[in-house]
Amino acid sequence: MKRAILLTSLLTVAALMGPGNAVAATMGNTQPGPADPAVQLEVGDPSIATKTERGKIDIMGIWAHPDDDAGFTTPCGVWHDLYGVRCGIIMATRGEGGSNSVGPEAGPDLGVRRENEDRTSHVRSGSVDIFNLDRVDFFYNTSAALTAEVWDAEETLRRTVRIIRETQPEILVGSTPSLAAGHGNHQYAQGRMIWEAAAAAADANMFPEQLSGLGAVETWQVKKILAGGQTTGTGGTLAPNCNTGFTPAATNPFTVVGTWTGYDSPYVWADGNVQGQQAGTAKTWAQVGREGGRAHPTQARVMEKGLTNPSCQRYGVSQSIVPMQPNNSAASANDDAVLYGAVVADPGGMPLGSEFSIAVDEYYEAAGEPFEVTVAARSGDGDLGGGTVSLVVPAGWQVSEPVEIDGIGDADASDATFTVTPAADAVAGVYKLAASFDGDVTAYNDTRIALVAPVEGRFERWGNMAEYEQWTRDHDAYVGGRSNAVAQMGAGETVTVPVEVTNRTDGTESGEVALALPAGFVADAASKSFSGLAPGDTVTVEFVVTHTDPADAGSRTVTFTATTTSGAGASTENETVYLVPTVVIPQLASAPTVDGTADGVYVGDPVDVGTRWEGAACATDGVDCGDGSLAKLGWYDDALYAQIRVTDDVASAAATPDRCFGHWLVDSVELLLDPRGDSVDTSTTFKLGMFPFTDDTDGTNGNGADGPCWSRDADNHQGFSTGPLAETVEGGLNAEGVEVAVEVARQADGSYADGGYDLEVKVPLAALPAAVGPTSAVPTGDAEQNDVDPSYFGLNVTPYDSDTQNFIGQTRTAWSAFGSQQSEPYRWGHAYLDGYVPPADRSTQAAAPIIPDTALQGVQSPQTVAQSATRGGTISGVQPSEALSVTDVKIQQKNVRVSYRSEEAGTVRVFLWKGDTTFIPVWTSSCVGDIYGFDACSPSDGAAPPWAPDMSGRLLGSFEQDVAAGKGSLAVPIDASIRSALADDARILVSYAEAATVASGDGVNAWSFPIESRLPGRG
Repeated sequence: MKRAILLTSLLTVAALMGPGNAVAATMGNTQPGPADPAVQLEVGDPSIATKTERGKIDIMGIWAHPDDDAGFTTPCGVWHDLYGVRCGIIMATRGEGGSNSVGPEAGPDLGVRRENEDRTSHVRSGSVDIFNLDRVDFFYNTSAALTAEVWDAEETLRRTVRIIRETQPEILVGSTPSLAAGHGNHQYAQGRMIWEAAAAAADANMFPEQLSGLGAVETWQVKKILAGGQTTGTGGTLAPNCNTGFTPAATNPFTVVGTWTGYDSPYVWADGNVQGQQAGTAKTWAQVGREGGRAHPTQARVMEKGLTNPSCQRYGVSQSIVPMQPNNSAASANDDAVLYGAVVADPGGMPLGSEFSIAVDEYYEAAGEPFEVTVAARSGDGDLGGGTVSLVVPAGWQVSEPVEIDGIGDADASDATFTVTPAADAVAGVYKLAASFDGDVTAYNDTRIALVAPVEGRFERWGNMAEYEQWTRDHDAYVGGRSNAVAQMGAGETVTVPVEVTNRTDGTESGEVALALPAGFVADAASKSFSGLAPGDTVTVEFVVTHTDPADAGSRTVTFTATTTSGAGASTENETVYLVPTVVIPQLASAPTVDGTADGVYVGDPVDVGTRWEGAACATDGVDCGDGSLAKLGWYDDALYAQIRVTDDVASAAATPDRCFGHWLVDSVELLLDPRGDSVDTSTTFKLGMFPFTDDTDGTNGNGADGPCWSRDADNHQGFSTGPLAETVEGGLNAEGVEVAVEVARQADGSYADGGYDLEVKVPLAALPAAVGPTSAVPTGDAEQNDVDPSYFGLNVTPYDSDTQNFIGQTRTAWSAFGSQQSEPYRWGHAYLDGYVPPADRSTQAAAPIIPDTALQGVQSPQTVAQSATRGGTISGVQPSEALSVTDVKIQQKNVRVSYRSEEAGTVRVFLWKGDTTFIPVWTSSCVGDIYGFDACSPSDGAAPPWAPDMSGRLLGSFEQDVAAGKGSLAVPIDASIRSALADDARILVSYAEAATVASGDGVNAWSFPIESRLPGRG
């Protein structure tokens, strides 16, 4: 993967200086006076990352993208202000792959801007420690496994663990690791990483290189995890100690903590504020947090100009190894209950640093079957007296007697083991088990188990569902629940439906599985038996199911139900089946002329691509994105052809060729192709977004004046596919041989002259990631004639409609019309290429995806470099290095010269910085004295201030140079105005990365040199 070397928007006026590159960027927001050549500028003693002791973090959040953590601003402000808690944030990416609503920045340049938005959003909450992992923000997907692959899971974990070991947080905060988290980046970063990193940080066998040598850290045990726990319940109060009277719902097995957000903050309402609040009075933390959470203008957020009502911000405790307060205790109502046992001592009296934990031998247990629970206690400070350990279980269950222990020491833990037997008639579900200690001190903790049928039948999981459930087992992280049973089949097809039967009893079991199907489906048998299933074993019972109508339009879900019965009882599970349409793509007699219009070469019935699956309803079917949108399909001479008629009334905004991406924002058609029909995610597919027109009056894109453009998106090789920009795509051209033509006429009033437009496309099948087919016999709806589990070609055609001129999509239609089909190929239709056989030498395995590495590296970010240098800790969790020493820094009339001695080849980067490094305001404000940019005193306030090329005037100049081992120097050019600006509140930031840093994850350092000015003869 390529790495971005320079920040392009900051180097638009770069001058080549020997082996280095530099830019002198003038101040954007200040007007420095004339430079006084008599003023001497000198640098003071630097802060150096490898010499600065890293400060402790109390509560650390982990997220995927800036703005995912918007809800963290408010509680961190309260915790910091009231209790002295320090929050920190680990951010996997800088959101470089996202959109930009206020500027031209993309890729690494957007990463610089979005990093600042995140820092600014949190600065008033006291959260100035934001650690970026430099992972690439790639296309939207719903696969944590794909994210782990692209991000290099081992290196990502390594960096996260180092940051945790450096900062020693007591509590980790994130969200659920479940598939319900949507984006695979979210599932992985703020879901899975919480659990993986907490375990790895405490394990001396994980990344032992971090435990010795330069920058050595120690293993660290996180005490609590707030990620995935439920907060449902009743009661509570809208006042301080807001959890007073709160009771978790009967279906909520988690202990819930809450913090009142209505406390006064140190920040006050500005004179003349648009909200009409009394000037000088305190804003609540709810208000401050809301303002901070909106500080992401690139993501179409707007300045908060309203009033935010306080609330009780609650978290479910997903895991705790320290004592806490149960929800029925008086202390659980307190707004600092979230901190108990971890950041402050639990009110029960166990010293801070004590452990009181509860563990179950297996998470999934069966009704009527006994299992063991172990409670462990250890003092954090000296010996504690003895007492009674009790275990509370659900009503009707049996549990062994309380255990008396003689005392609790501060070395080895004291254990108490219990035997629990669920009621034989207990229903399946998740249940709480609560442990308590009663002696000179008291303690409480709880955990959960999932009760399942003693003999349970479940539909076999596959793809991301199977991978998710394996991850939960490997990491003992069950808070996200099980995956749903999901499958797909095409109209008229015959498929195998496997049901896995597991025996959790202590005896051998026999029984049967019955399969109930909706109308239109038939099975080879209504039920099938199993026998001799030993304790702990699993057997698979397979049914063969046929859908009887190959002409069914699909685009709907149906439910299959499996009921498993045995001597131990019965279990039932439903499976959601996506019924997708099927089509035969005929071989054509000759190649169509690709001119946008359908000719007589196309044979066979067209497919309807006008069924809405997302967005606003069409204004009138047949007029606006509705009936009449059709696609004619065929293949000839190793190429697929499609002619698509799109019904539409109003033409959308026209993208320029350099914005020929994000086709969902304008009128367009996407062609989605899965060559093998078995892709788990879109990284092995071909997805082509086609724009019927552009804003290109000179025809620079090569397709005529205002002609079409096309690009691949979120697939095996995404990027521009037409025009000069296609030559810049990493890995070479990504759509060789693809042809697109349109017939479109836009009238002066913005409507389409012909009630829509026609688009025609040719896709050479050699351009796909793998060989297509040969596909199976065409499904007939008859099991006797069908191929079981057929081979098909995944296909979808999805028109996008927008009637706006501001690049906002409105309606999405398709042939196979399901939500999330952008990222889930199993929701696409099934195509059968009549008579097609691929060339014998074409691979049936998709090539590894080419995903552009647009991730900004921490050594390229002046704010990250400043944080590392001044607050300690390495850049991006990378191992530190002292291979390079900065031996001298001098500020001369025309340049800043940095001298160095290096033991290793690497890259040095220098940033000349003006002002505070922790934040740059993201909104304009006319309020007097508003240094943060969050107050509005005029309706016109809240615009995004100028950013490029100098980060709103903060970046006066930058330089980077590759250096060899030995001595040397480099110079950053400055002019008189920059030299004058350096005279006040400025610093020189330097980063170094060994040449192998990107590959190995080793070797960085950071410096911050304060600039001092004086007149000759004065101190």
